[in-house]
Amino acid sequence: MICAAVLTSAVFTSCSKKDDRTLYLYNWTYYTPEEVVKAFEKEFNCTVKLDSYSTCDEMYAKLRAGAKGYDIAVPSNDFVSIMIKQGMLREIDQTKLTNRKNINPVILQKADYDPDMKYAVPYALSATGIMVNKTKVTNPNYSRDYDIFSDPQFSGHATMMDEMREVIGCALLYKGKDMNSTSDSDLNEAYNVIANEWKPNLAKFDAEGFGKSFASGDFWLCQGYPEIVFGEVDESRWEDTIDFFIPAEGGPATLDSMVILKDAPHYELANEFINFIHRPENYALFIDEFRYPCVVNLPALEYTTKPAMYNAEQAYNCTLKLDLGDDLDKVHDIWQKVRFN
Repeated sequence: MICAAVLTSAVFTSCSKKDDRTLYLYNWTYYTPEEVVKAFEKEFNCTVKLDSYSTCDEMYAKLRAGAKGYDIAVPSNDFVSIMIKQGMLREIDQTKLTNRKNINPVILQKADYDPDMKYAVPYALSATGIMVNKTKVTNPNYSRDYDIFSDPQFSGHATMMDEMREVIGCALLYKGKDMNSTSDSDLNEAYNVIANEWKPNLAKFDAEGFGKSFASGDFWLCQGYPEIVFGEVDESRWEDTIDFFIPAEGGPATLDSMVILKDAPHYELANEFINFIHRPENYALFIDEFRYPCVVNLPALEYTTKPAMYNAEQAYNCTLKLDLGDDLDKVHDIWQKVRFN
């Protein structure tokens, strides 16, 4: 990975020297609408070069290994917090951020690590929730909270994400605890719920394939990112097939944000791009392509043309997964007990 990072660094640095009107964007795979990029290139007479990553760990490792030449990255909130502390980011030029008025103040309150957008401008809120295959249930009066994972009608056909912060976070919320708690007593309560009440009903912990298995009818109950399920079910069948909800106790969420890297070679252009994204008509293109509820940029809702996967109000009840620092090891130890005991 280090070799790859060094090579990419050389390539990107070389390109940036040749063309000062080229913006280098480092974003999640399939997370940048081509229509928005082309509109930006036309208006600002520039070229946008995109490199992608599949996890924040991959992005962070590559940058820490010395990759240079990138202007903008789009890390999740826990990595934003880490990158701020480690001096990896350059401050946003607030005079260029004229569209800051469009960003939902409720979302900024959740981003307590940078509520004034000094370093990070929200891009998208991704919440996880629960999806029921309505065509498979025998008793439609199922519980619409985390108790559903102990419902015997789903035995052998239920799955939760293979991701410790997700599952343990859900259990903490179910027990009325802070989703980011690392107290021993809270974590032990979470373990008992998962191991004794939920896991006996689960077919598996699954972070990737549950969408296809839901669509094929193998899984009837899934906890995870809704786009993974909605993306596998034909839109004409959404209403009759998928019941998506976030329990009243809340659920885990991540906030991806646009940041300018410390050594960004095209700082001015990077600021223009971030501001451009948050023009309501541009942000609406992003919402329409990925079908997220419109919670980050509220004026964009006027310009959307497609229905979201779920009601935006549900997303407000979610809690961001925070950087736990060294206490993450305690969560990892509990997860190992869950997975292998």
